[in-house]
Amino acid sequence: MESLTELYRVGRGPSSSHTMGPSRAAEAFRRAFPTAQSFQVTLYGSLAKTGRGHLTDTAVKEALSPCPASVIFNTEAAQLRHPNTMDLEAFREGERLGAWRVYSVGGGKIEIEGRPAEAPQDVYPLDAFGEIKAYCQEKELRLWQFAEEQEGPELWNYLLEVWKQMKTAIALGLRAEGTLRGGLNVQRKAKYLYRQRHIDETAETRENRIVCAYAFAVSEENAGGGVIVTAPTCGACGVLPAVMAYKQEQHGFSDLEVAHALAAAGIIGNLIKTNASISGAECGCQAEIGSACSMAAAGLGELFGMDLDQIEYAAEVAMEHHLGLTCDPIGGLVQIPCIERNAVAAMRAINALSLANFLTYTRKISFDLVVKTMYETGRDLFSKYRETSEGGLAKLYQAT
Repeated sequence: MESLTELYRVGRGPSSSHTMGPSRAAEAFRRAFPTAQSFQVTLYGSLAKTGRGHLTDTAVKEALSPCPASVIFNTEAAQLRHPNTMDLEAFREGERLGAWRVYSVGGGKIEIEGRPAEAPQDVYPLDAFGEIKAYCQEKELRLWQFAEEQEGPELWNYLLEVWKQMKTAIALGLRAEGTLRGGLNVQRKAKYLYRQRHIDETAETRENRIVCAYAFAVSEENAGGGVIVTAPTCGACGVLPAVMAYKQEQHGFSDLEVAHALAAAGIIGNLIKTNASISGAECGCQAEIGSACSMAAAGLGELFGMDLDQIEYAAEVAMEHHLGLTCDPIGGLVQIPCIERNAVAAMRAINALSLANFLTYTRKISFDLVVKTMYETGRDLFSKYRETSEGGLAKLYQAT
């Protein structure tokens, strides 16, 4: 598996696969053809069908500036190797200098056809939770210690910066007001939710309100094109920060302890990314929100010092109960139902932690099995429910 620095990426929303990935591809292409006077970019599959809502064309043009770039949305092409496919062409004085076919494979990562996968290469020798658990039990290591063993102590500087950015996104989102751009007239709700309290509010109700407010805050920042951290994607970026921030405030965990929890969560995310997918265009929203919930549950387990079996159970429960979740963003925007889903998944991660605390040793399903199931389920999903905005809510919603 790759480094956790490849999973947690800091960048602008609203989509890791539709905004960050294409932007990175365009920047690399511009560097490869420094004498080009103009560019043409053709988007296919999900990039074409939801690219306007995800600001793909804007991100690509900005990355190729100051040279002019035309963007073509080809929604008819079929039998693509990956649903997030794009062609880039460079021109000078009317002559084509070169072309790339690029795949935006999720989490901001890209692959260029005919070239080796992006560096850095794999740094984790094990790619199944069962193998990692056995190794850690033999060596008496926690998951964060396993991560440090593979990546070195410098990992903590990176994850502390990741945590700092996550908290910044929460703070900015809680202060922001107004309507998100895109045409759906979605009002920012995080600030209202955070401040809306009742005089006799119970502890349970407060937890729900605050966790959800934090998830809304980060997700709304993402939808507004703000700077967030992929966890594992932009569309699911609010889940992990919401639960970590709330539990840190509630129990006084240090930033380093949270960084250790992010490492455990990242290993879970990496396992899903390696053995299945974190791309909504490939496997539906179960691959994004389901993965984020699974990461958050595992991270909480690490934060509270649970053993490996309990952490595995928390991660497995969180993923299992997102199986089959479709990706049907209205208008191709990361707003409805995406923002609300982050809040719901954050609370579900906390519920998964509780179940793991009580019921771990009665379980029948392994984390590796549920990841394999998610991937098979995602590939079987009808294409309209894999980030095309052609089915479900996106099809049936009527603006009022």
